[in-house]
Amino acid sequence: MAHAAPAPHAPNDVFSARAHRIAAWAVPVVLGLVYGYWVAAVRRSGGPITGWNLLLGFVSALAFAAAYVAVRALAPRMKRELHALLWTAFAGCAFGFVYSQTGATIWRSVMMSLGVAAGFFVVQFYRYYTHEDGEGHRIR
Repeated sequence: MAHAAPAPHAPNDVFSARAHRIAAWAVPVVLGLVYGYWVAAVRRSGGPITGWNLLLGFVSALAFAAAYVAVRALAPRMKRELHALLWTAFAGCAFGFVYSQTGATIWRSVMMSLGVAAGFFVVQFYRYYTHEDGEGHRIR
């Protein structure tokens, strides 16, 4: 008796392979645009929208999306501790940059970013520790 070919995605996955391919590009673009808007809005502090403000927003969106794609590609290849640490560094840097646009001192921006990153690390480490084995392979 011949066995059927395995499904290209997890058996409990409700989305098709096509939906996953679309999401692989749509998620970084949408998150990047939201992040760029957030940076630009924080920077202008309710003032008028200028060309430099738009440029800052689009460059921030592009940098965020590129970093997100890179982290998403690299992180699953790492052990769970480094996996969590890479996402933590990404989140801490992203938040720190936005916070620095408020005009706060560098010291305050770094301390706030480290606080957010510490909380993010705890959540990510717990998630990967309970969903991956020691080699970084999914167990659920």
